[in-house]
Amino acid sequence: MRLVLLAGGLIATAAVQLSFAQWINYPTPGAPRTRDGKVNMTARAPRASNGKPDLSGVWRAEATPIEEQKRLFGQDIDKLQVPGMERGSVSKYAFNVLLDFKPEESPIRPEALAITKQRLSQPDMRPSTRCLPLAVPFGTLFAAVQKIVQTPGLIIQMLEIDNDARQIYTDGRKLPVDPTPSWLGYSVGKWEGDTLVVETNGLNDKGWLDAMGHPRSESMHLTERYRRRDYGHLDEEITFDDPKMYTKPFTIKLTHILQADSDILEYICGEGERDRAHFTK
Repeated sequence: MRLVLLAGGLIATAAVQLSFAQWINYPTPGAPRTRDGKVNMTARAPRASNGKPDLSGVWRAEATPIEEQKRLFGQDIDKLQVPGMERGSVSKYAFNVLLDFKPEESPIRPEALAITKQRLSQPDMRPSTRCLPLAVPFGTLFAAVQKIVQTPGLIIQMLEIDNDARQIYTDGRKLPVDPTPSWLGYSVGKWEGDTLVVETNGLNDKGWLDAMGHPRSESMHLTERYRRRDYGHLDEEITFDDPKMYTKPFTIKLTHILQADSDILEYICGEGERDRAHFTK
């Protein structure tokens, strides 16, 4: 059963996976390097002009080792290969954000479970198949990358998947009280020591949390905590709070790895799209 569900997740993401991004291996200016010229990933994290850690850079979610994926999804996982998403190249949470729960302890409500099962049974309705956004955090958990640009008062999170740009305001504003629902929602951030805490509301109910199709409602509130522990590693905690779909908030933890000497590529889903017709055969 686990393998069947995973296969559904692989199909859901096949249309959106990209090759590793690069800009002709252009050296990242100012990056600390070892004697052999490689970027020193464990060097001290850079600081912005205000003294806070600078989160700027091209990042990719750390992959779950293939042996761990086999334990979670079955020994045949390495037989399900998708170009751009080879075995061991994806975070386990891209498939299922509820993996840390035992089935009998899962906080999912019956209505949310019904939506998940329906989505798994209709591959032609997946966001990626229809060229709809994967949004956040789903769009940041794959082999594709994201680029963070940090400026005073505003942080831009550029997603290679969907070519989306998310705005995180750090100028002291509050979240809107009655927001118009959207794919990326409204996000504000503040610093707690060296940790950036991002609060998001105003999300629509169309986005998926993972490839399994776990839903969100317009009541979803996301809390993300980012900490750049050194030059090459960005730790993140994501707390999902959606009382309409889940019985309690839950949190996942992951690390993003700096893709030094690299960049994001343009991605246009609707350009030459030929996948959707095959799902009906």
